[in-house]
Amino acid sequence: MMRERHDVIVLLFALAAVFIIAMLFLPVINLLFSAGFEGLIQAIRDKNAWKAIFVSFEAAFFATFLSFILGTPLAYLLARKRFPGKNLVESIIDLPIVIPHTVAGIALLLVLGRNGLIGASFNKFGMRLADSMAGIVAAMMFISAPFFINHAREGFESVDPRMENVAMSLGATRAKAMVTITFPLSLRNMFVGAIMTWARAISEFGAVIVIAYFPMVAPTYIYSRYIEYGLSQAIPVAALLLLICVSIFIVLRAIAERWRRYDKD
Repeated sequence: MMRERHDVIVLLFALAAVFIIAMLFLPVINLLFSAGFEGLIQAIRDKNAWKAIFVSFEAAFFATFLSFILGTPLAYLLARKRFPGKNLVESIIDLPIVIPHTVAGIALLLVLGRNGLIGASFNKFGMRLADSMAGIVAAMMFISAPFFINHAREGFESVDPRMENVAMSLGATRAKAMVTITFPLSLRNMFVGAIMTWARAISEFGAVIVIAYFPMVAPTYIYSRYIEYGLSQAIPVAALLLLICVSIFIVLRAIAERWRRYDKD
């Protein structure tokens, strides 16, 4: 009797899994088929599309790099220390995930725009943050940095603090203990966090279009093609960007998976 109930539960779970996988996969595969081979060739020959894609990749790289440089110390502190207001800090980190991204773009514009809190000072020296690569990087980082910070924190939390204490009792400094013990053991989590940060940055549209319509990133270019020429002209570029991003993402996830198996072995 118990075996039959177990089989029924497994079957229901399998049906639910098939349904949600279909919901996720069907739009993607349909987009590729809708573009067709000729449409993809047309998109590949589109110099403006490649320019927008390169801008997206460059900005996403810098957003990920800055998230790593600035987010790693914060993730370590959150994993190792208890301090007043820690829950508030964690809530602030997760805030960009839950607020609408157009709202995030407006909030950034009020800070980085020509008359913004920070942008006004830069504007006096002829440096523009909005409508520039700096603004795009800021928007991408604002939206995607929480993914890296949370993954890195989980990695640091998985390392027993006593290992650091033992290293320091043997004469190592805290910095050396972190570099030789904590960081290597947390590196896979940080790598996965960097992948997720990069992927989220590449896909960002709402915040970017508010703070910097130009230079165009790939999502903005696809949107402009859709508005100006209709769906038929937007589909091939969307399919091209999808193929590139999915290919890179699959390779990076495969590296992370092999890394995980190596850690287990």
